[in-house]
Formats: sequence, C-alpha cells, structure tokens
Amino acid sequence: MTSMAAMLAATIGATWATGAAALDVSIGYLRFERPPHAVLSNLDPIPERRGIEGAELALGDNRTTGKFLGHDYGLEVISVPFDGDIFAAARAMEADHDLILLDMAAKDMLAIVDAAPAGTLFFNVGSRDPALRDSACRAQLLHAIPSLAIEADALMQVLLAKGWNKLAMIEGPTPQDKALAETYRKSVQKFGLKIVSEASWSFDTDLRRAASREVPLLTQAFKPHDVVLIADAHGDFARYIEHNTWQPRPVAGASGLEAVAWAPVVEQWGAAQLQSRFEHLSGREMTPEDYAAWAAMRTIGEAVTRLGQTDPAELRDYILSDAFELAGFQGRPLSYRHWNGQMRQPIPVVNAHAQVASAPLDGFEHARNPLDTLGIDLAESRCSAFGD
Repeated sequence: MTSMAAMLAATIGATWATGAAALDVSIGYLRFERPPHAVLSNLDPIPERRGIEGAELALGDNRTTGKFLGHDYGLEVISVPFDGDIFAAARAMEADHDLILLDMAAKDMLAIVDAAPAGTLFFNVGSRDPALRDSACRAQLLHAIPSLAIEADALMQVLLAKGWNKLAMIEGPTPQDKALAETYRKSVQKFGLKIVSEASWSFDTDLRRAASREVPLLTQAFKPHDVVLIADAHGDFARYIEHNTWQPRPVAGASGLEAVAWAPVVEQWGAAQLQSRFEHLSGREMTPEDYAAWAAMRTIGEAVTRLGQTDPAELRDYILSDAFELAGFQGRPLSYRHWNGQMRQPIPVVNAHAQVASAPLDGFEHARNPLDTLGIDLAESRCSAFGD
C-alpha cells in the first residue's frame, strides 16, 4: 500500500466508526492575476495554472476519501485578469461558496476578506506578506503558504548551523525586494548573525553578457564575509550572482541556497510520490504555490472528514485546535497556529539539485512546537483578531 493510500485508509477507518452523513463540500479558488514583471531572464516562466493545479490534485485526494463517506467535493476556479474586477468576481464566488482559497496580493486579499459575508472562511495560498500574520491579520483568513519571515528564519537557522555568520547582502530595486531585505535583517538579528556589508542592485544591462564584469565590481568592496545573501523577490538578477562574486563565496536567498515551502528536489517522507502524482496531473514540477493550494484543500478535506460537517465556523475551530493534524509529506504533521492562522510546516532549504536541510533544525527548540521557531511567535505577534 502506498503512503497516500495508507494515510487515506487510516483517516477513513477512524471516521467510519463514528458514522458519516452525505455532504456536498463546494470550495472556491479565486485568483487575481499579477501584472507582468519584466525580468532579465525568461528561464523560469511562471506556469499559467500555478496554484490551481495544486488545488486540483488535492481535490482528487479529497474525493478519494469522500467517496467512502458520502462526501462530494467540488472546486470552482475564477482567475481574474490583472486589469479585471476582482471584487465583482469575489461577490459572485461568495454567493455560492463559504470556503474559498485566495491567490492574490495582500492588499486585495484584505479588501475581499473585509467585505465578505459573515461566516466565510478563506485560505491564503498566494501572499507571503508577514503583515497578514501580524498587525493586518483577519480572524476568517488562514494561511497555507509560509510568510517571508518563516522562510527567512529557516534559511538563517541553516546558515547559523554551518557557522556562516557573516553575511554580505545585495538588495534589489523594487519595493518587494526592499521588503524581503528588511525581513532578512530582522531574521539575521533574531538568530544572532551579522550583515557586514550591503549593496544595492541597480543594473539594467543584459547580464547574460555583462555579469562577469558587473558582479565582481559590485562585490569587490564587501568586508570579509561567509555568504552573499540576495534579496531578489522576483528572481530577476539573483541567478547571475553565483560564481561571479569578487571573492569565491556561496550565495543564498533568491539563488543558491534557498528556503522554500516546496521544491522538486524534496523526496523524503513520501514526497516523491506526491511529486510524481502532480507531474502526472500537470505535466510540470510542483511549485510552492501549488503545495500551498494542495495543503489548503487537504486541510478542508481533513477537517470535514473528522467533523462530518461543512460549517465554516466549526471547521475553523477544529483546524486551529490542538487536535488537528495534516500529513504533508514533510516528516512532521502540519497544523495551524491558533494566534494568527498560519499553517505550521517544515521548510525545505535546498539548492538546485538537492535538499540540504529541513528547518527547524535539531537544537532549535521551542516550548510549544519546534516549528514555531520559524516566523512570528505568539509573544511577538501583534495579531489580536484571533483572541489570543
């Protein structure tokens, strides 16, 4: 029996004994397409149905369980062009769905959640903005995608464990780059590392021809350092830094050593099976956004299976409780933080060809859950919407 089949069989067996009522579980996926962003390389195009296909894979998983219990799952996808009316689309979706996945920028997500009918439960599968888990949190918005702070903390744990304590950072020119750089600074301070030098990326030349000339000049003035940390939110220039620095140093952040929610090189704990099933469905590799959408759908499926009902308030309470666990093919059960709705998950730290580590690392302990060493902890949280 495969690991997925074993997991589903265990879930079904646990629930079957309590009896099951027929249920229709209708879930919405609302995406606001981002405007195109010009980058220096087209080697990594964004899949057209990124995220959506992760939700579709989980839909099949939910249906596998549901057919034994009389639970029928459905998924409606609305993808709004970047110049379209996302709020009209949200109103249309909310008329038929009270369980909705949101894939869009934080400001649009907040506007939709704030205007939604009472009782609607949303899952963020597209925004890593730390503020959504902090001062801008909303009680009816849970987060299946990790924040920038979680990913930064995972990376800093690995750098600290390797003794790479001195960092030189290159910050990109966009507002998103600057937000990422600030997140890195906070994480560096949290774990006691040090940024010894900083540089701003301002080149708009064709780096396919000029990287070997421009990058050494940019990095020549760096003080002695162990790693070059790259704050490049769009994956624009980062690929041209490695092997072009003035001093031979590893790179991390947006290239080289990266902390991500999911990557094709994750293979342990049954992950290879999930990767294979996704590739069979979509014809491509699974991205972090696909994994987040898969996890959100499976969260709903697991909660419905355990509770035998679809009421959003009841599902939310259960998902945020200590009783909820989700098998996520990452070696530890996934759960949700009751104070801000963030899904707890291990964070793979990877390079292009292999998984280097899974954070949190051994030695980074926590009184409640080692996964809470990543990102905003309860004592640091400014989120008051959850009542904790």
